[in-house]
Amino acid sequence: MNVIAKRLKEARAQAGLSQAGLGVLAGMDEMSVSARMNQYERGKHVPDFGTVSRIAAALKVPTTYFYAEADEEADLLVKFHRLTKAQRARVLAFINALG
Repeated sequence: MNVIAKRLKEARAQAGLSQAGLGVLAGMDEMSVSARMNQYERGKHVPDFGTVSRIAAALKVPTTYFYAEADEEADLLVKFHRLTKAQRARVLAFINALG
C-alpha cells in the first residue's frame, strides 16, 4: 500500500467518515465519489496534489501528512497543524533550543 493510501484510510477512519462522505466534503462529484475514494485508499490510483489538498482540508490535517512515510512524523504533523499560532511558536522555540 502506498503512503497516501495508508494515510487517507487512517485519517478518514479517525474522522468517522465514509469514503463517499469524505469525497463529498472534498468537493468531488457525488456520482463517482465512492469509487474514486475506494481506488485511492486501495492504492490503485493516486490522487493529484490538488485533490490531496482538498481531502486534507476536509479532514483538517496538513497536506504534508499524506506524504509522510514515518508514522511518528505523520502524527507530529497533524498535532502541530492543530496547535494555535502561539503554541506553534512555543514548540518551534523549544525545538530550536535543542540545537
